[in-house]
Amino acid sequence: MIHTGGLRDEVTDAAYALGWTVVRKMPERAARLAFTALADRTWQRHGRGVRQLERNLLRVTGKKEVDDEIRALSRKVLRSYFRYWLEVFRLPEYDRDRILGRMRITGHEKLFATLDSGRGAVIALPHMGNYEQAGAWLVHNGHPFTTVAERLKPESLFDRFVAFRESLGMEVLPHRGAAAFGQLARRLRSGRPVCLVVDRDLTDSGVDVEFFGETARMPAVSAALAMQTGAALYPVTLWYEGEYWAARVHEEIPVPDEGVRQEKIQVMTQELARVFEEGIAAHPEDWHMLQKVWVADLSPRGGDGAEAGR
Repeated sequence: MIHTGGLRDEVTDAAYALGWTVVRKMPERAARLAFTALADRTWQRHGRGVRQLERNLLRVTGKKEVDDEIRALSRKVLRSYFRYWLEVFRLPEYDRDRILGRMRITGHEKLFATLDSGRGAVIALPHMGNYEQAGAWLVHNGHPFTTVAERLKPESLFDRFVAFRESLGMEVLPHRGAAAFGQLARRLRSGRPVCLVVDRDLTDSGVDVEFFGETARMPAVSAALAMQTGAALYPVTLWYEGEYWAARVHEEIPVPDEGVRQEKIQVMTQELARVFEEGIAAHPEDWHMLQKVWVADLSPRGGDGAEAGR
């Protein structure tokens, strides 16, 4: 009997292997044209992930139903999203000058000052722009960092992503709850940065926040790490500006003076959501969220059902 799940895993792994071998060596113009065509084809098929994206964009724009404007915006998102994947495959080929020279960033001076003082920093990001490139940019500026990676199937695919990120100078930990939290806390106490993508809860232990006027669920880990270790919590939003990458390091989110632990985490995570909301509203075409975020879309705690994976 053929195990179709295993076969799908093998095909997926082979596709990513092809990306990191063939795509990274293709002429850049040809690769961009190909990925734009793939994005448009995916958008035209209007599958589950695209439909969820458009439900998410309704919240961002304040619209009540999908119209031509939402459809046009979702197409832009798909093109931005496929650009992200093209750059993931080609990023190992980019030299230091390109990674640094094509980055337009503001607010990073306060982050660097924090790290130079010996204090750790939690850098919290949404699924925007190209956070892999932003990580490489941070490493090239002399600040190697630690992050976590969601377990992927097959295991060989997870290993490929770990190897890719480690080749850029990142330390990658498996997403393993308390064990990963403890390791991240140790890195922060030693004055190192930790980067986490935290606009969607994967742990079933997130907190509910107001996000674009509705209740959404986001991870509590960024706030919890900052509170426990004394590290600074900096939200960062990212987007594309033509051929350039762009980012903004927002102001530090402080630990509240009053309240018990869970109350402080709630306040900090809500402020993180507010900053993400500001960045996403400014650049909705670069928010690559094809999954469920809002509680109204989620199943009861314990899982959000089958959904399109990133």
